[in-house]
Amino acid sequence: MTSKNRLIEIRWHGRGGQGAVTSAELVAQAAISEGKYAQAFPSFGPERRGAPVLAFVRISSQEPIRIRAEIAQPDIVVVLDPRLLSIVNVLSGLKENGIVVINTRKSLEDTEAQFKTKCKLAKVDATSIAREILGIPITNTTMIGALVRATGVVDLESLVEPLNRRFGRLAERNINAMRKAYEETQVKEWGSDQARG
Repeated sequence: MTSKNRLIEIRWHGRGGQGAVTSAELVAQAAISEGKYAQAFPSFGPERRGAPVLAFVRISSQEPIRIRAEIAQPDIVVVLDPRLLSIVNVLSGLKENGIVVINTRKSLEDTEAQFKTKCKLAKVDATSIAREILGIPITNTTMIGALVRATGVVDLESLVEPLNRRFGRLAERNINAMRKAYEETQVKEWGSDQARG
């Protein structure tokens, strides 16, 4: 996934108030700090707290990004709330051999069984990490750690400054949650019996 010359498109699925939009912005800021081109933006309708929300990130290592449309065929899908799987088709348009990064307590095998498409799967219990380190079940910074572990789309250290700017005195806890999720994320290639993580 760390291709140096192509556009990488990421679609975030969350609920209002979970921080999907913030996550997208932080990843884009980290990419820009690495000298890449990036954009992040939300999809807003009549959302309310708890309603499904989409956010998008595009990253290009070599060329400016001219597309402004929502991402219909992502390379990577990030799911902040596993309950969305029963009401939203999070895999809609996912490119063949794409990557799904999901917050779930289920095993990799049980999670893989839910999906009927060929994809690389990464999972972490982001909710438990957020409760333990942040004291609240908001999983946006933990899921950034999982995304980086699964894809290498940006360097983990490139996120420290954006998190410091965004969260101020709460930054250290968010950085710690991100790092712990990075360490605990399990990754499995489609059809492989081996998981890493």
